[in-house]
Amino acid sequence: MINPIEVDVNGDLERAFKNLKKKMAFEGVFKELKRRRYYEKPSAQKKRKQEEAERRRVKKMRRMVIHPQPKKIMTTRPYSRGMQSTGENRNPNPLNKTHVDQPKTDE
Repeated sequence: MINPIEVDVNGDLERAFKNLKKKMAFEGVFKELKRRRYYEKPSAQKKRKQEEAERRRVKKMRRMVIHPQPKKIMTTRPYSRGMQSTGENRNPNPLNKTHVDQPKTDE
């Protein structure tokens, strides 16, 4: 026996009817009525129940997964005077021969 669904009617019949439909949908009454309109073979019933169980299992696993924290993006530059943090242009002295942009020559 299904438990009765009760809704309070406080003067607004339309609101009460809307709440009743919402409760019935949540309880699965509409899904059950739709399913019982036609005969369902036992093999089809078994397959449907397995698919529903799989859907519930996947949903539960999705809720349990801990999502990794997004990487923080540096908005400020770590070096002074506008130098890049990637290593390029770390030596601002143009007279220095070991500048990143100039090739080294062995003499």
